Parts: sequence; structure tokens; C-alpha cells
Amino acid sequence: MLPETTTRVAWNTAETINRRIAEETEERIRHYAARPQQIDRRLKELDEEWDMERTLETNAAGVALLGTVLGIVNKRFLLLPGLVAGFLLQHALQGWCPPVPLFRRAGVRTATEIERERYALKALRGDFQPISRNADNDQAAATALRAVGA
Repeated sequence: MLPETTTRVAWNTAETINRRIAEETEERIRHYAARPQQIDRRLKELDEEWDMERTLETNAAGVALLGTVLGIVNKRFLLLPGLVAGFLLQHALQGWCPPVPLFRRAGVRTATEIERERYALKALRGDFQPISRNADNDQAAATALRAVGA
């Protein structure tokens, strides 16, 4: 059975690293709870943070491109793009490939982990107002979408 998309990287990461990433996130949220005037700046930073998928895709594309270019010199280097493709497939299915532990130790977070911080900061900022149960469905849906920034 394959792990869920949203939990597959964390599931394949050492618990100590997952805990460290979660604790760092909680520490940042506490920091901004005491400094709400800085929340907008932090949200912009989160918009620019690279998640695990983007980091892996960039790394894989760079290594595959390098292997292809080096393949001009020696055809054996053409094995490198094939190896990278296999690792990407393994990551897509299992949430693990050789670079994942290195990136996780460096603090690269999943999109879910980044969104957790984003929504906590938005809640601190007061973005999520109660939706009236008396509103019609279209109005309630529009209000809910505005609340989450969609």
C-alpha cells in the first residue's frame, strides 16, 4: 500500500527530524503571535519558500541535464538521467528517494508543513471569521473561499 500524498515524505523521515521541523514551526508561530505586525512579511516569505517537491524537481532536473550534457563526452553519463528518473518515480510512489533525507535534515518542509504555518499565521491575524449559518450556500461558499485566500 502506498502512503498518502500529504504524509508520504514525513512518513519516510526520521521522527527526530519531523519533530525538529514541527518545533521550529511552532516556535515561529509563537514569535509572530507576539509580533502580529510582522505576520504579513512572514506570509510573503512563506509564498517564496521552496517545498520538498520543488526542491526535488529542481535537483533532479539539474542532475539529469548535467548527465545529458556529459553524455556528449562519454555515453556512460547517460545512465544518470535514467537513475534520476527512477528516483523520481520512487519518490512519487513512496515519498522517499536518496536526496530526501538530506533535504529534510537541511529543513526543507513539505507543502503541508508550510501551509500549516501559513494558516496558523492567518488565524492569528484574524482572517478566519465565522460564517453565518443563515447565509445562502453561494454566499457562504464565497465567504469561506475569501477566508482561506482562494
